[in-house]
Amino acid sequence: MSAIRDTAIVGIGQTEFSKRSGRSELQLAAEASLAAIADAGLTPADIDGTVTFTQDANDELELMRCLGIEELHWTARTPFGGGGSAATVQLAAAAVASGAASHVLVYRAFNERSGQRFGQPDSGGQAARLGVDFHFAFGLDTPAKIYSVWYKRYMDRYGVTNEDLGHYVVQARRYAATNPAAWFYERPITLADHQASRWIAEPVLRLFDCCQESDGGVALVVTSLERARDLAPPPVRVLSAAQVHGRGSHMLFNFYEKDLSGFAEAERLGDRLRAQAGLAPSDIDVAMIYENFSPVVLMQLEAHRFCAPGEARDFIREGHIAIDGTLPVNTHGGLLGEGYIHGVNNILEATRQLRGTAANQVKDASTALVAAGRSGMILGRA
Repeated sequence: MSAIRDTAIVGIGQTEFSKRSGRSELQLAAEASLAAIADAGLTPADIDGTVTFTQDANDELELMRCLGIEELHWTARTPFGGGGSAATVQLAAAAVASGAASHVLVYRAFNERSGQRFGQPDSGGQAARLGVDFHFAFGLDTPAKIYSVWYKRYMDRYGVTNEDLGHYVVQARRYAATNPAAWFYERPITLADHQASRWIAEPVLRLFDCCQESDGGVALVVTSLERARDLAPPPVRVLSAAQVHGRGSHMLFNFYEKDLSGFAEAERLGDRLRAQAGLAPSDIDVAMIYENFSPVVLMQLEAHRFCAPGEARDFIREGHIAIDGTLPVNTHGGLLGEGYIHGVNNILEATRQLRGTAANQVKDASTALVAAGRSGMILGRA
């Protein structure tokens, strides 16, 4: 039995990101999956494991038949929405490391704009779910409302304003503007544009602070590092992968934490990831940080110890997350600028950065953090 760090990402694939795909979610999953398998230099018959989200409507057996997979030995799903996006690779890598599967396909696909929209009140009957019904009773019936309660405490404690958040958004859109795969390709914005966008949850979130609602699919393939070295693409090694979920937590937030001005579970996650990989924050070359909303980027920069509590706004304003900064962040434009495929597209961008094929390539990038709130991983060049 090997370790997770003896596994690697060997193939990545995606569809276009749009607001109306014009095809089924199963077709989107199949297109992205076939692209990832081909990128790895494999065939569908080589795939013997799958991982996706509990929220994915695409049944494993239906996708298996569409792709031509002969037999599956491992299936798994991660809950928690985007907060579990990085856990997909942890599950896939664990299957490979344990010998339960040889080549695991990770996929996520939906029509999240033209179909069921997560950003709408009570999307998908969420109020009926145990735990969520408590929040809905207080009028917290959209993600923007739910998360703004948490972000407001952080902003009040450190004096962070919505204009401060705009500096991150402007940088994300700058990256998206030079990424041909991004929905906002060639459409950068200024800080004035950000401040002119309408309020969604005043005084915390404006429209441009919110992730997109996208149609599309993404996929990747995980195998052993030994097998990966015999394949054509340069393997991207999984140096560490972890999850941290505290008592009382839900999705990315936890209203039961004693101090709501930070992201305690992300702090513990970062400590676990770096301990497993034997790295310090300064050893990370590039970071892909899940941002359903802009404030959580600031909170995760601090949680992963790239700057002290309350200092993320200055860290961003001083240019540290730009392409020539000390820690380029979300170089594809992130979920605000490229597309929102539940954060799995962040994993694809980290892979491209370590392959040296990203649209906005960070020079000599050899390590990448993928942070998704309470799940994450550190990837490295093999």
